[in-house]
Amino acid sequence: MRYSKTYGEFGGSYVPELLQPALDELESAFLDAMKDKSFTDELEYLQKTFIGRPTPLYYAENLTKALGGAKIYFKCEGLAHTGAHKINNAIGQCLLAKRMGKTKVVAETGAGQHGVATASAAAKLGLGCDIYMGAIDVKRQHPNVLTMQMFGANVVSVESGNRGLADAVDEALNYWVKSLKDTHYLLGSAVGPAPFPAIVREFQSVIGKEANKQAKDANLDVAAVIAAVGGGSNAMGIFSGFLDEETVKLIGVEGGGTGDNVGEHAKRLAPNSGAVTGIHHGFKSKFLLDKDGNIEPTHSISAGLDYPGVGPELAYLQQTGRLTMTSARDSEVTDALAFIAKNEGILFALESSHALAELLKVAPTIDKNKAVIVNMSGRGDKDIFITAPIFNKKEWVEFLQNEINS
Repeated sequence: MRYSKTYGEFGGSYVPELLQPALDELESAFLDAMKDKSFTDELEYLQKTFIGRPTPLYYAENLTKALGGAKIYFKCEGLAHTGAHKINNAIGQCLLAKRMGKTKVVAETGAGQHGVATASAAAKLGLGCDIYMGAIDVKRQHPNVLTMQMFGANVVSVESGNRGLADAVDEALNYWVKSLKDTHYLLGSAVGPAPFPAIVREFQSVIGKEANKQAKDANLDVAAVIAAVGGGSNAMGIFSGFLDEETVKLIGVEGGGTGDNVGEHAKRLAPNSGAVTGIHHGFKSKFLLDKDGNIEPTHSISAGLDYPGVGPELAYLQQTGRLTMTSARDSEVTDALAFIAKNEGILFALESSHALAELLKVAPTIDKNKAVIVNMSGRGDKDIFITAPIFNKKEWVEFLQNEINS
């Protein structure tokens, strides 16, 4: 287990004094749990029987032939229970919360996958659950809202600010501060005050550990690992398995949106981002801030990639040169999603499809004897209300109208 409170100049804990004891309690409980074989054994049991691990490392043979470069592999986190990588962290933190004697968890969510995973894990382990979700995301990800409610969660629509993920984080934190005694804040990405980035990275590191072993078992010469980057949970999950292998290039892909102007993208580390080093949501990293230090509006076709900041470890890895960060425009993302669906019969989530957009550029430039691994952080059925109007608008509108009238 790698543990750190800071990553170079990034990370740390910048919170109100009354919140620090709760973070200290969490850090102590986490470190103790990870040394306790009964905890790690139960976690591994749940990973296997509840999440469905290990997930496959899938050889995309058709796509490899079509692009004519490196062998392409997908780490299929979309086949995990609830349809995305988020369940790895959710089940780990819920188990930790029970160990700490908490009876309830509270969480934020953007695209809804973290909310779904948290609600599912809470139901499995008998915990109460409140999910805060930006009002905009509630509307565009309604199927996930319904799923959370089916799992027994109370979904709170956040109407403040830009009504997005950052605002959901604010409201969830405000609730937690008032309910520290019996409630655990289940942060969904590798962001926030220490020890959250390390906790999330640790529970997601199962992705990288599996992918590395699967690659070695298949005698793959891995040239690059590519992952989409919002806050950083899926990226750090798979990158963690290859950090010590300097010959493996790590490539993160942010939400390029529709342009480079304020409000048109969600780039923090990619070129032309305009991001600055700052402190927000209790940690120091790169953020999209205005001259007064306020969060700027962001845009991405993917609700899971529109967070205005990025995890501190990713900021550090990019600063030191270990991580290459790029971005994909909305149009590139939908083109890549459709291309891979038609060539491989696999429907990626919009978040993961950002990594696919970069793959289409990178794979043809790499020798055919080498391999590239893309982290499929989630499957695309959750995005049907966004993608259907793009690919099949007339029929989609007719379908919805018929449902309304039936």
